[in-house]
This record gives sequence, structure tokens and C-alpha cells, in this order.
Amino acid sequence: MAKYVALLRGINVGGNKKVEMAKLKKVFESLGYENVTTYINSGNVIFETAEKDAPLLVKNIERALGKTFGFEIKTIVRDSKNIQKLCKAIPRAWENDTEQKTDVLFLWDEFDTKKTIGLITTSKVDTLQYITGAIVWNVRRSDYAKSGMQKFIGTKVYKNMTARNVNTVRKMGEMMK
Repeated sequence: MAKYVALLRGINVGGNKKVEMAKLKKVFESLGYENVTTYINSGNVIFETAEKDAPLLVKNIERALGKTFGFEIKTIVRDSKNIQKLCKAIPRAWENDTEQKTDVLFLWDEFDTKKTIGLITTSKVDTLQYITGAIVWNVRRSDYAKSGMQKFIGTKVYKNMTARNVNTVRKMGEMMK
């Protein structure tokens, strides 16, 4: 059995695409996945399966979600090894707290390359780091108004990723050990 996390894009944001976590858990269980756990309301589902083909997992999950909820929910699946590597590579000093904002942008396969950083407009207050499968974006909250994050929504990269704050990613890493 391998442990995975499914990261759903754009659910439960501003009252749109509402997805109940209990119902979401049942969808994953109906697919035969085991030890299914949801973490916070933003669409993080940790599960185990013998299936090793991540693209097949995504296809099956997206189909079941669409059928159950009546709208498309784009999904990224990462295995425990990827999440552990990501957590280890993120600088420990990068936090999501009152002083700084650190987001992890999980990339769709066609954008999963270091070159994707070059597609993001940044300013000198931004620090971005590519780690296989994601870009980690750190900025001091006092500099947020000057950050490229202000112009990120709607860009090509924005449409091909799903973001979680670093605290969420670290907690999922702990849960997946």
C-alpha cells in the first residue's frame, strides 16, 4: 500500500464549489481507497491504495468527484515520498505567521519544471524556490503589497496549480509519515 494526498483545487472558496468533507471522504472510500482522512476544508485527502499510477488515480478521482458533486474539481495527487521531500527542502525559517507568508504552489505536470518560476512576475521582496512538484513562495507580510503575489491570480501558472500554506503542507507531511 502506498500513501497519497489528493489536493483539490478551488473548492469551498468564497462560498463557491461547496464540498462537505464527510461526503468527500465517502467518495474516496467508494473508490476502494483505505485509511481515508480529510484535512481542513480546502480539499486535502490523505489515503492509501495499492495503485501506483498517479495519473490513473487523478483520472478516477476527478471522474468520481464530478459525478458526486456535479462540477469539475481539478486534482493533484502526490505520494508520501514527494511530500516528505518537499517538507524537508522548505527552509525551516519560512513560516506562515504574522511576520511572513509562505505558500506552496503544487504544479500540474506540464508546469512541473524549474522554468515555471520564470513565468511568475515577482519583485525583489519575493523569494521563490522550485522543489519537484511545487514552487514555494515566501514574502514578509510587511512587503506583501509590493509582492508579485498581488498580480498572480489569473496568470497561466495560477490556472495550473493549487496552493496550500506551508503550515498545511507540513501538517500533511506529519500525517503521511
